[in-house]
Amino acid sequence: MTQDFFQTFILLVLVTDPFGNVPLFASVLNPVPPARRSRIVVRECGIAFVLLLIFMFFGRHFLAALHLSEVALRIGGAVILLLISIRMIFPHPDGVLGRTDGGEPFIVPLAIPALAGPSALATVLLFSSESTGEVMVHVAALAAVAVVWLLVFLSAEKLQKVLGPQVMTAFERLMGLILTAMSVEMLLSGIREFVKTL
Repeated sequence: MTQDFFQTFILLVLVTDPFGNVPLFASVLNPVPPARRSRIVVRECGIAFVLLLIFMFFGRHFLAALHLSEVALRIGGAVILLLISIRMIFPHPDGVLGRTDGGEPFIVPLAIPALAGPSALATVLLFSSESTGEVMVHVAALAAVAVVWLLVFLSAEKLQKVLGPQVMTAFERLMGLILTAMSVEMLLSGIREFVKTL
């Protein structure tokens, strides 16, 4: 149970990539008055958490309504993870999530897709197919990840100043490398399940 918690926790931290998103949060919140920044961070993290929680509990019904198999979702999620992880390792001028507009953010781009992006949604949808006990472990892991989001983004400006851009870039690339391995494993697992159904 504890191992499952930590595996889920690490996977969700890698998928949502809070440390890699520090530059995005810092740049998007830059034009916002300092007094409002912490409120926006809490609001956006809360929206992302609720959305991922909804997908975790109602993911099975969502799949059934769209006539999607869990194998297809696993393979599709793995492909998305792989593409995102490659972009983390080989940075793009527009960033991992593409170009964003200025102004005070609301839901986009911080809650979605920075935190609750396609890869994160696909990941928690997979958790919805497990037993009740395992789902509770996954909910606890998601809550712990949400706390990490808050801690990281509330101190985003300080982190950038203390660590510097080079260390932040190196950390993001390391996370991208780990996420690449996890996405390949997820893809191979999906392919194995698909082969069994033939």
